[in-house]
Amino acid sequence: MAISAADVSKLRKTTGAGMMDCKKALEETNGDFDAAIDVIRKKGQAIANKRADREASEGVVLSKVEEGTKRGAIAVLNCETDFVAKNENFIALAQSILDLGLNNNAKSLDDLKSMKLNNQTVADCIVEQIGVIGEKLDLPYFDVIEAEYVVSYIHPGNKLATLVGFNMPDVEYQVARDVAMQVAAMNPVAVDVKSVPQSVIDKELEIGKEQARNEGKPEAILDKIAQGRLNKFFAESTLLLQAFVKDNKITIDEYLKQQNKEFTVTDFKRYSLSN
Repeated sequence: MAISAADVSKLRKTTGAGMMDCKKALEETNGDFDAAIDVIRKKGQAIANKRADREASEGVVLSKVEEGTKRGAIAVLNCETDFVAKNENFIALAQSILDLGLNNNAKSLDDLKSMKLNNQTVADCIVEQIGVIGEKLDLPYFDVIEAEYVVSYIHPGNKLATLVGFNMPDVEYQVARDVAMQVAAMNPVAVDVKSVPQSVIDKELEIGKEQARNEGKPEAILDKIAQGRLNKFFAESTLLLQAFVKDNKITIDEYLKQQNKEFTVTDFKRYSLSN
């Protein structure tokens, strides 16, 4: 049967597939629109199976705070090449997935993958787009922060994004953004000392002792030296104790206390494609 340009255009709009792929799918199904969609989805699954062992290390990292709420989220969508990562349609897909999770209160990555986007689950949508794009795609990360005030920051290029939650609702935006940019630049391991996992503390003490031992320091003072190095680690690696990148004479905690003595960070998230 003859396939009209209007039918091809409609299928392309629905699936995002190329014109020729849409025409072939309609021809294969004798113009059955729903069956043609299935053909395109199956093509995506076939390509996904073929490319399962490929590395999808490029992509975009996006963060956003839902307007009028105390909730923000980060989502990551990976692909194989930087060429695809910069494609407007790919970025739009990542943004729509983030918006879906944020607007529908997704609690986890699995929760997000099971939600419906364009009448199919996010997981199935990604498989379909593998057929459209021809590269392996992956949704490896989605996380949420809920706090009295949440700010998001996306570093230019969409390769790194952060979220920071604060304990007060009336936060000056630039102050909050400064802290979000600090998290992006300095990659802290925790908000404060008490938030550092014990496993990290134990590892740092062990490293400190071994370094001191290799430097020939007496065994009797290794623990003291290791503790001193641990304190330096805390100062460099916990957000509130880090030197403020815009004014290294004060810490982030001191910067916040200049705004309000009770003002502090409750949580943060950071994701980077490079580390």
